[in-house]
Parts: sequence; structure tokens; C-alpha cells
Amino acid sequence: MGRADGALRSCAAVREPMSDPISVTKRLTLAGAAAALTSACSPLSLFATLSPKDPARLAAQGEPYGEGARRRLDVYSPPGRPTGAPVAFFFYGGSWDSGRRQDYGWVGRAFAARGFVTVIADYRLYPEVRYPGFLEDGAAAVRWAADNAARFGGDPTRLVLSGHSAGAYNAVMLGLDGAWLDAAGVDPRHVRAVAGLSGPYDFLPLQGEITNRVFGGTADLAATQPLAHVTPSSPPAFLATGESDDTVWPKNTVALARRLREAGVEVEERHYPGVDHVRMVLALSRPLRGRAPVLDEMTDFLRRHAAG
Repeated sequence: MGRADGALRSCAAVREPMSDPISVTKRLTLAGAAAALTSACSPLSLFATLSPKDPARLAAQGEPYGEGARRRLDVYSPPGRPTGAPVAFFFYGGSWDSGRRQDYGWVGRAFAARGFVTVIADYRLYPEVRYPGFLEDGAAAVRWAADNAARFGGDPTRLVLSGHSAGAYNAVMLGLDGAWLDAAGVDPRHVRAVAGLSGPYDFLPLQGEITNRVFGGTADLAATQPLAHVTPSSPPAFLATGESDDTVWPKNTVALARRLREAGVEVEERHYPGVDHVRMVLALSRPLRGRAPVLDEMTDFLRRHAAG
């Protein structure tokens, strides 16, 4: 799987002076921002606050989909008054032990600007939960969206699930193993497609602190792998990785794409040269899209299948 998926975590100390927000914004929106954000002391929240964003509407904020502070979500709506729009989920990464939805509003706006009613949900993290707690939360958030999509102009039968890193695992697992959505009261057939960016899909035997603490002790370890749940009826998948990713090895993407093709499932596999783990998700942002066409290729794929 590679090194721990912790490169996007925030820290309390910020090296950049905050007295000149215009200067900070310029620095963050230059090509060098990606390199700066890989530093342990470059908070993602600064980027989320100051980076230019796509035109879209924050339609709902902090909506509870279950009990507890970590079971809340935000909804981003396309401009205007959409009707029957596809509903997209984006699950953020963070090694299943960090992350917050507020730091990914720019992703929600990017999807919404391309016609998706978009949901970004927090979910419980380690040590509060281990596998499968975060999947149960993801399924519950999808159920909330299915129940409430019409309020925002969305179609609950046209769901697409996406994510980055640990969030890609969550999205792909929910799409491939329909038991989680079924248990939450959602018809798995309503998931029209999934998209995973730099996700871990085939990481047995467990190695390293992160996967051992999150998945260790699970009775059926094989069942924790997205690869194990591929069937001919699996939803179409967009799977992308950076050729320079040494956090979650590209072989995860290669292995899952191959298994899907062998099952006769449509899969679009992308390997972006010069892109590492962090730059993969940052390529969704307005300032850094020129580095790789991740957003356009992913949303085109999801929109095409959501329309079917």
C-alpha cells in the first residue's frame, strides 16, 4: 500500500504569515502550492479557505445523518434550479483517522459546477471506530441523500460515489459490496458508477501501523478488500492514480481495473505522469487543474453513466 495516507493532515503551526491574505492566496494558487501542501505544517484548511472556487451553492451545511458530531454532511448544488440532477458523493481521505468535510468544500463546488448535487460527509474515524464503522457511516450518509435528494434538485436513483485515498476505498467498497447500502435501506442498483483516485483496493497481507490498527482483528480479512467484491453486475468504475504516487502504490489501481475487466465491467483506468498522492486530489482544484485532467475525465465518466 505504501506510506501512510497522512500527507493532507493539518497542523497547528503555520509557516506562512497570515497578515497578508492576498500574498498567501497567490502563493497557494501557484503551481508550487502542491509541493507546499505536502509539508506536515501546511494546513489544508488554509488552501480550502483561500483558493479560488467554482461557482456553486452551499445548499445545506452540517446536516445530521446520524448521531454524533462525526455524522454530519454538507450539500453543494449546481447554479440555478436543477431538477433531476445526478447525486455525487465525494469521500475524503486521511488514513481513516483524520479529515473534515469543511476542508473539501472546493471539491464539492467543483462537482456541483459540473451538474451534480454533491454531498461531502464526515464519518467516524479511528480510534472511535475500526473497520467497518466508516463504511456503515458512508452507507447511512447515502441513505440520507436518497431520502433528501429531491429537496436540492437531485435524483436519488442516479447516485455516483467517488473519493480519494482512504475515501476512494470507502466509495469503491460501497459501490462493489452492495450489502452496506442494502443494510442502510438503499438499493445498490441506484449506484450508476464509482470513481477512485489513488485508492487502496488490494493491500493484503496487512503491513504497517495504519492498516493493522484499522483492519487488524477483522475475522474475514479477505472480505475487507474491494478486489474481493467484483462481480459482473458491479457498477462501471473510473480508477486513476499518479505515476509518482508512493503513498498508495499504483498497483492497487492496476489490480482492481484488471479484475473489473475480467468480470466484463466497464472501467476507465488513468495513470497521470508526474502526479503523486497529494497532487492527485489537488488537481480537482481550480488553481491546479492544469497539472492533470483528473476532474474533467472523472466527471465526464460519471455524468455519462449517471445519465443511463
